Amino acid sequence: MDSCLTLRSTVGALLASELGWKFYDADDYHPEENRMKMGKGIPLKDQDRIPWLCNLHDILLRDVASGQHVVLACSALKKVYRDILIRGKDCAPLKCDETGKDKQPAEVKLLVVHLSGSFEVISRRLLERKGHFMPPELLQSQFDILEPPSAPENFIQISVDKNLSEIIATITETLK
Repeated sequence: MDSCLTLRSTVGALLASELGWKFYDADDYHPEENRMKMGKGIPLKDQDRIPWLCNLHDILLRDVASGQHVVLACSALKKVYRDILIRGKDCAPLKCDETGKDKQPAEVKLLVVHLSGSFEVISRRLLERKGHFMPPELLQSQFDILEPPSAPENFIQISVDKNLSEIIATITETLK
């Protein structure tokens, strides 16, 4: 069984509750500068995301090292972003802060749950979302840079057209 999963908020929170695992929403860890940019409709660039992803890796690594299983809701849109979640700063094209300089890079075992859906369906759901700092207008920029997971990445793909209980059942069955 994998120690860490990455997927979106509603599914992630429900899955973590079902499994009795710890849940993190990656959006809660964006620095204020990222939140302000997105709030103004400015898409984030790699240099905005990489320190955030390195921080998430460190959080996951800490929990997994202590024996905790984790579900992370995160839009790890590119393969390099998912690699950073797994391996941390050592695989980042732009390096993060140099903490633990002499240590061997530690990996997080990760199963990516790629929730796939059409722009129209996801856009409609974003419009229904209230109180989030990312405006729906930024969705196109996310679709533009999306690199869906592929072999040899450890992933499953599930359509967002399925209902929540079907999505959760598919994930839990995969984990067995």
